[in-house]
Amino acid sequence: MTDSTARTPPPRPSSPSAASPSAAPGASRAALLPAVSSADGSRDALAAVLRVAVAVLVLAALVWSTLEAGRAGTLPEHVSYFTNQSNLAFALVLLVTVMLPRPRRPRWWADVRGAVVFYLVMTGIIYALLVAPLDELLRWDIGWTGIMLHRVAPVAALLDWLQTPRVRAASRWRILVWLVYPLTYLGCTWLRGAVTGWYPYDFLDPTVSSWPQVLVTTVAMLLAFLAIGTLVHLLQGRARRREVPEKGLLADLR
Repeated sequence: MTDSTARTPPPRPSSPSAASPSAAPGASRAALLPAVSSADGSRDALAAVLRVAVAVLVLAALVWSTLEAGRAGTLPEHVSYFTNQSNLAFALVLLVTVMLPRPRRPRWWADVRGAVVFYLVMTGIIYALLVAPLDELLRWDIGWTGIMLHRVAPVAALLDWLQTPRVRAASRWRILVWLVYPLTYLGCTWLRGAVTGWYPYDFLDPTVSSWPQVLVTTVAMLLAFLAIGTLVHLLQGRARRREVPEKGLLADLR
């Protein structure tokens, strides 16, 4: 006799390779986390070394040029240059950034770094367009302090900013806050010039041209400051993996 009841075959043992489809991607992502963390740690360590190196070189150039100005009797004028002030701020910000681990940095620290980057970038642009003669831009025999403060530091500041991760959404209003220092510098320069007759830059000196010409140049320069400040605001961390959701370049201005 045959059994009319159909027998169900015994279940086949599951193979380790027959894991659920959702488990494999999760496991892969988990396996990648140590590698990503290690890569970020190595990059941060290299960035710290480079920041210290640039800060030391900038400070050395400032000390050297300050000693030369002291010997020449032009120390008050020397410390009045926007170039020297912005480079000093840049070196100090680099050192503080290295000394403060990221979790200990205030929320507004990125805004301070952005301001200093903005000033350094404008230093390089103004030097190239308004200060240096055309033939000087094509030469490298202008002294190592001039090369460091006018050319290397602005480029280094921008490159560092491009690698600075954006850990929070930055307000577009910081662009206007960044303009406070240049406007204050401008007012103090004109006030001092009216008293002493000395101006750090010819394009701010009404005795070289005239007040209308100086004002026209100043308005154009302030518009350039606003445009460059906007670009600096937008470019933070664009060369690095972002730590806040990506919303697009122009979304940061809304």
